[in-house]
Amino acid sequence: MQHELSVAIEAAKKASQAILEVYNRDDFEVRFKAGDKGPLTEADLAADRVIAEVIRSEFPDDGYLSEEVEDDGSRENKSRVWIVDPLDGTREFTLKIPEFVVSIGLVIDGVATLGVLLNPATGELFAGVVGEGFSYNGEPTTVSDHGNIEGATLLVSRSEYKKGWFDDLAGRANLTPMGSVAYKFGLVAAGKAEASFTPKPRNAWDLAGGVACISAAGGRASNGKRQAYAFDNADPLHIGVCGTNGDIHDAILDLMDKMEG
Repeated sequence: MQHELSVAIEAAKKASQAILEVYNRDDFEVRFKAGDKGPLTEADLAADRVIAEVIRSEFPDDGYLSEEVEDDGSRENKSRVWIVDPLDGTREFTLKIPEFVVSIGLVIDGVATLGVLLNPATGELFAGVVGEGFSYNGEPTTVSDHGNIEGATLLVSRSEYKKGWFDDLAGRANLTPMGSVAYKFGLVAAGKAEASFTPKPRNAWDLAGGVACISAAGGRASNGKRQAYAFDNADPLHIGVCGTNGDIHDAILDLMDKMEG
């Protein structure tokens, strides 16, 4: 899978350049998708075009799913599917908060197998292949070995944090509100935190790259129903998000059972 990994890294770097061209400007237009589906900028679209060009030219027979392109269903007949969020964390991008990433995942028979995440603002590169290892900024890395919630660093949704969903954990764990599901998963994979979780649903493009990174780094990821992610469903929406170092996975799922869904 090293060829696939190198192509994904190339695509992420080119997309990152396109994103920074917009990010570094004094102003840019922000639109909102129909149905309250969040903000959209020219950076999202430019990054999407770049990634599609690189991936599809190299792997024309693979399936492809992107947040910014209508799903035509053709991926459902493919064993290998690239799942892409060209800019995960667009809201943070618009607020100039450096918590967003390019997320590229390769799914084989429904299993997230390869993941590349790149934060254009910080330059952090997360890359891994399940069974072959994970690297953070080019250095081989694994998840942390912290074995319990006490003292663990937990990356949580900023909006959920403000609602008080995690108040019961005050004094027990180190809570860090942050944007971008994919970025949070990358940091867990890199051993910078022990877990990221929410009972709220997220789409395949939010998850695939990060799930692959966590798995490649020796961690564990599942939905809120304690099931391993399967990314070959027609519906890209997944109920619940849980990515951990593995050691505290069941304890986090127990917490999620008590949270609002």
